[in-house]
Amino acid sequence: MFEHRRAPLLSRVAFAWRIARHAAIAFGIVAAALGLGIAGYRFTEGMPWIDAIVNAAMILGGMGPVGELHTDAGKLFAAAYALFSGLLFIVIVGVLFAPVFHRFLHRFHVDMADEDSPDGKGKS
Repeated sequence: MFEHRRAPLLSRVAFAWRIARHAAIAFGIVAAALGLGIAGYRFTEGMPWIDAIVNAAMILGGMGPVGELHTDAGKLFAAAYALFSGLLFIVIVGVLFAPVFHRFLHRFHVDMADEDSPDGKGKS
């Protein structure tokens, strides 16, 4: 997925496409997690679809549930979903920042290789 350390730095256009791919992956993960939360609230609490959507979106966004939970199953699901959402945030940040971090490290490595060679063209 990422170029080798000896490969040249990606062009800005190719890097923009890489960022777009990672953003699409992150969006897909968020959509799947939201779907899981909606289904969980719908079937453990018996909430109407719109209430399940609001509660799942609020927990996934880190705000907390909106509606009151009445069943033990719903409360256990909400606790597990909240923990899952917190960890998912870390995953999403990693997916979104991986290309940027890789480019930074790759550029740094390419610059260091240029300085190490006597002709200024890097190591072969």
